[in-house]
Amino acid sequence: MSAPDLASAPGGEACGSVAAPLRQRGQHEVFCGLTSIIWLHRKMQDAFFLIVGSRTCAHLMQSAAGVMIFAEPRFGTAIIEERDLAGMADMNDELDKVVERLLARRPDIRMLVLVGSCPSEVIKLDLDRAAQRLNRAHAPERRVLSYSGSGIETTFTQGEDNFLTALVRDMPQTDTAPASLLVVGAMADVAEDQFERIFRSLGIEDVAFLPARRSTDLPSIGPDTRYILAQPYLSATVTELERRGATRIEAPMPLGEEGTTAWLRAVADTFDVPAEKFDAITGPGRERARKAIAHYRGALEGKRVFLFPDSQLEPAIARFLHREAGAEIVEIGTPFLHKAITAPEFALLPDSVAVSEGQDVDRQIERCRAADPDLIVCGMGLGNPFEAEGRATKWSIELVFSPIHGYEQAGDLAELFARPLGRRAALEVAV
Repeated sequence: MSAPDLASAPGGEACGSVAAPLRQRGQHEVFCGLTSIIWLHRKMQDAFFLIVGSRTCAHLMQSAAGVMIFAEPRFGTAIIEERDLAGMADMNDELDKVVERLLARRPDIRMLVLVGSCPSEVIKLDLDRAAQRLNRAHAPERRVLSYSGSGIETTFTQGEDNFLTALVRDMPQTDTAPASLLVVGAMADVAEDQFERIFRSLGIEDVAFLPARRSTDLPSIGPDTRYILAQPYLSATVTELERRGATRIEAPMPLGEEGTTAWLRAVADTFDVPAEKFDAITGPGRERARKAIAHYRGALEGKRVFLFPDSQLEPAIARFLHREAGAEIVEIGTPFLHKAITAPEFALLPDSVAVSEGQDVDRQIERCRAADPDLIVCGMGLGNPFEAEGRATKWSIELVFSPIHGYEQAGDLAELFARPLGRRAALEVAV
């Protein structure tokens, strides 16, 4: 997938800066976009995510989520059977029956989300039309929408991007409301609550988060809406928000003390918060974050880090590791390089930083082995093989599942990278 404003790159093997990254289009590995449901279904407390897919999709979600035997999650799979594929049954009729049974069993559902998969897309099942039909049948008590969670040529965080895009299309339009702030991107509830308290202390009262915790809290949008990203992988959502008239506040991601302060300051400047007030409100949090990071800086300072492309969080993570933890960045690999979103991150990194967009796994592995970094940030599929070679790794998917945003989580973010280095050192001593 590419967009008109993605950074282009010359051919060749040498990595370059963000202005001319190494652009790779070879063999790649991805974690399915369906896995974004794991954090989305926890975030939206009255939504149910119904995957329309195969038994493989169902097995993936159950194993990836690690659902407890006593829990009843807010996601499931409508399994496409052989009789559906053979045309022995009308798939839309079968889907309607599944939905009817689901809603009868779970009257607490207020938003039903049909999630497309690789199998449903391959057989051209039109879930958008199905969602419209079901929405007419069940509105206004329940809202039904759809999005693609397919893992074909995508990365796993794009599942959230596609879902939020669908939500934005469903948001009511307003042209007369006063200026409001919309924070876009799923964060842990604890981080969201902390940011909301800071905004209110700064005097910014009209604040909404997307996704909201309840589907009935979907905010209005209009030309006076100002939005800021809490996650960097939301390029399709950005396009839809701006089509609806909203204006983006440019800032680095709120990771670490520096990133969080710059993020909050961008909002404060947009809403004309006096600098003295901003410093007074954010000062204690900044100090706590600096102290928490300092506890792990000794383990990370001077360490060489290689980031494989996986989540699109890589530029923000590299900025945090380099500037706040003192690490040396060997290469920043990212699946897609959206220049407008990543520009604030790269503005805080050296111009010479090595950047690669896309993936060619074998060549990346060769570059990584040749560089011999102290820590490799990569997907789960590469983590165990690298560990078997005696290398320290950090699964990048943990950065999506863990609370890492804001001042109070800055130390936890640093610990995520210090921990595998400590484990590797302990193993070397034991050997």
